[in-house]
Amino acid sequence: MPEGHTIHRLAREVADRFAGHPLDVSSPQGKFADGAALLDGAAPSATEAHGKHLFLGFGPVGWVHIHLGLYGTFRFGEGPPPAPVGQIRLRLATRPGERPAGPPHYADLRGPTRCELLTEPEKQAVGDRLGPDPLRPASDPAAAWARISRSRTTVAALLMDQKIVAGVGNVYRAEVLFRHGIDPYRAGRDLTRTEWEALWDDLVALMTDGVRKNRIDTVRDEHTPEAMGRPPRVDDHGGEVYVYRRAGLPCLVCGSPVATAELAARNLFWCPSCQRR
Repeated sequence: MPEGHTIHRLAREVADRFAGHPLDVSSPQGKFADGAALLDGAAPSATEAHGKHLFLGFGPVGWVHIHLGLYGTFRFGEGPPPAPVGQIRLRLATRPGERPAGPPHYADLRGPTRCELLTEPEKQAVGDRLGPDPLRPASDPAAAWARISRSRTTVAALLMDQKIVAGVGNVYRAEVLFRHGIDPYRAGRDLTRTEWEALWDDLVALMTDGVRKNRIDTVRDEHTPEAMGRPPRVDDHGGEVYVYRRAGLPCLVCGSPVATAELAARNLFWCPSCQRR
């Protein structure tokens, strides 16, 4: 499932390509046909990301709420849109002559968990169910701390709970805990306020870097392939990491084998030597 930095990048790209331009809006698959008919000819007026949720504003018509889930993709192209192939839930395309600078643009949404048209109050209700997002400047980490500090649940599970912290996925969860030497099985209430604030600040920095690079890099300068004389990581997620998907490989810091286990139906990765309870 895409992590929060990817959704924030999508919000920016939709704005860059389509904001202010009347669009041809369709649902070749048919599952969003009623919503597409209401939006056809409208111009996007705003884009927002909150955690793993993308919101596309179309003025008084409402907001398109998109959650990609495990299988969704949102792909962009230039030029006239090709004939639809496969299950395209939503297609956005600039109208000929309506985008004077550069070629026309289109975007195809496939396989999302959610694609629905919401009113402003309905959009707000979705946001109210989500925790603070490290990539939203107005987010208050104290709101997450209030819940974490009272919880017997493991900090690893709490970081993945979108009602507590929005946008953090399996990669950022594993990596930020490693970077701060925190055992993933520690209870939330056993964290100190100082530890939580350091985790939050690091998530803000790492995820902001992820938006900029469009990949997740979490290793410090002294642990890059160039600094250590090691081969770059090869993985379809890209980026240099300490523990994520490195089960059994030597820790880049201490050399101990990276451990893995299942927690809340997701694979957890950590270094038992660097992350002691």
